[in-house]
Amino acid sequence: MKIAALQSTLYWQDRDANLAYFGDLIENIGTADVVVLPEMFTTGFSMAPEHIAEPADGPTLHWLRDMAQQHQIAICGSVAVQENNNYYNRFYWVSPEGESYYDKHHLFRMAGEHKHYAAGMERKIVEYQGVRICLQVCYDLRFPVYCRNRNDYDLLIFVANWPEARRHAWSSLLTARAIENQSYVIGVNRVGEDGNGINYSGDSVILDYLGQPVANATANTPTILSADISLADLQTFREKFPAHLDADGFELK
Repeated sequence: MKIAALQSTLYWQDRDANLAYFGDLIENIGTADVVVLPEMFTTGFSMAPEHIAEPADGPTLHWLRDMAQQHQIAICGSVAVQENNNYYNRFYWVSPEGESYYDKHHLFRMAGEHKHYAAGMERKIVEYQGVRICLQVCYDLRFPVYCRNRNDYDLLIFVANWPEARRHAWSSLLTARAIENQSYVIGVNRVGEDGNGINYSGDSVILDYLGQPVANATANTPTILSADISLADLQTFREKFPAHLDADGFELK
């Protein structure tokens, strides 16, 4: 499976500008099976959902469907969505075969996200081209129990607007998640300054199941990361080093 991860700047609260920007990038990616966009890729990490949120079947979801069909790719990233009188930070996954979504569970209280958005309550695994993929958003990265591999995924994706001030935590936790879960991990973060004056350095990366980078981005620079991931290599490693067989069982409430 070939991955294209888009570390990018974002136009503050301007959906049309961001969709045009990403549309141009996707036109020039070349061959890819999966394209990963950042968290809230149409607006930036905004705590004004009453101004930016779309209906559940809104224009960005239609744009994702168009991109998936036109380029025969799976494409994913999160968007502010309004549904049933609530706002959600919704991670859409759209492919030519179908679509799914994950609503961010851990809301970043230091920015007041929990005051503006509702938490999703369902952990989500999707499957594409035989690869099982766990969808996660930004702050979820700090909670390893929630994204623990229960032998139910092969690839863990985090989309983010993770500030430069905490870049060491971002890189360290992504590496830890790959090692402890014996899984490929993709972390896609934005770059540039948002409308609140917060700077983002990106530090996007694609890691293998040993926590080693398969591809990483230059900090503070828009970059398209490309890498191939091998399910066969992952399965061989898990057979040789089956740490998952000694993992503790648990249930999430």
